[in-house]
Amino acid sequence: MAGASPKIILVLLDGLGDRSYPILNHRTPLQAAHTPNLDRLAAMGGNGLFHASKIGECLPSEMAHYLLFGYGPKEFPGRGLLEAAGFGVPFEGQDVLSLAHLCSVNIEENAPVLALPRKEIPWGEKALKALYGSVESFESQGIRFILYRTGHNDAILVMSGDVSPYVSDSDPIKAGLPMARVMPILGNPEPMRAEKTAAALNAYLNHCHQVLTTHPLNRHHVKKRVPPANFLATQRAGRRIMQVPFEERWGLKGMLIASGAVYGGLAGEIGLEFGKVTDCANAGDDLRDRIEIALDDTSRDFFHVHTKKPDQAAHKGDPILKRDVITELDRGLDKLVAALETRGDLLVAVTADHSTPSDSTLIHSGEPVPVTLAGSNVRRDNVTAFDEIHAAQGCIGALRGDELMRLLLNYADRAVLKGHRLGHEEKVYFPTRYEPFNRAGPSDSSPLQHKKS
Repeated sequence: MAGASPKIILVLLDGLGDRSYPILNHRTPLQAAHTPNLDRLAAMGGNGLFHASKIGECLPSEMAHYLLFGYGPKEFPGRGLLEAAGFGVPFEGQDVLSLAHLCSVNIEENAPVLALPRKEIPWGEKALKALYGSVESFESQGIRFILYRTGHNDAILVMSGDVSPYVSDSDPIKAGLPMARVMPILGNPEPMRAEKTAAALNAYLNHCHQVLTTHPLNRHHVKKRVPPANFLATQRAGRRIMQVPFEERWGLKGMLIASGAVYGGLAGEIGLEFGKVTDCANAGDDLRDRIEIALDDTSRDFFHVHTKKPDQAAHKGDPILKRDVITELDRGLDKLVAALETRGDLLVAVTADHSTPSDSTLIHSGEPVPVTLAGSNVRRDNVTAFDEIHAAQGCIGALRGDELMRLLLNYADRAVLKGHRLGHEEKVYFPTRYEPFNRAGPSDSSPLQHKKS
């Protein structure tokens, strides 16, 4: 029976997908985990696989989210911009923002080679504060650089002036590789500005290396045989791009519930309310609390409930740890399962943004992730286990990009018949706000201009 559209709750278990490991009897951590709640959700609905872009493409979380929410690659403003917005770093609309952090390099054949990446630093808080302060500002070719420290060894580099985001990274990420010279991206729409930005950024990085190498703290580190923090690594530059608000794009008033600053920046850029939460020691308790926020809220239509725990566990390189974290997270889904079984006003989806292998040289990998959708309108298939293998047998098939959001609109009975247009533009959802017909003639706000023949 037709009724009010259900509330949509999308639970995203960041980095959930993985590979099979001998230590887990050639199962993935998700297959090996104890997941009665995830399995119950799979049995209550339809299942399939999801990739936010192209299968095999290794996506960072922030880009996977942008694509999942239906925004194209050309609309993506860059990780640097999102973190800057999330941390409240001051910047102007035309500034370029880049991620930055200190690292340790060795000079080999006149080239700095990465010795210790960001996460392996041995330096204390007091030393890092002083080292960051020594390189916090610089100017070259009329381009100004200001470095804002946002975490223990994390910063945002703000570039102001005649700048372009179309420049490459200096950070090779992997130890043993030389730091890269920053280059303008080929085929970019502002080549002269990008070339100038790259040259100025290289000058700044050279300045940082000289200052850091001669800094008394680093000289002391070298004497104590502690690796010096003697280079600034940069990556993923971006600039603000005006976005179509999420509600205008999908017809849904939404909230993103997460703990990371990058997700706060993402929510702000696309017009989602940011439900900022903090992480505690128990992943299951965290997830349950976030789901309760979504279940109890009566003012919104869409909730994106996020946890970073599977991704963080995978980055520790231990498939068993990731299995145990997933088991813990499953316990946090109990109230969502109970609500879905007793309420008729919910449409639930559970998936991930990407796969994160627990044992690989890759940061993220390109395998698709499982997805399950459950609600009163959703077809039920024969899948009774939620994992990368069983999900492939489900009735949903393989979803890519914005197809997940489109399918959620469909199951929420909010989708519009293709080609049916009310108002100035065609929507993917059935619009409720459009100009009614006026027998007196077109209103002054009509964009149509009638011309005499």
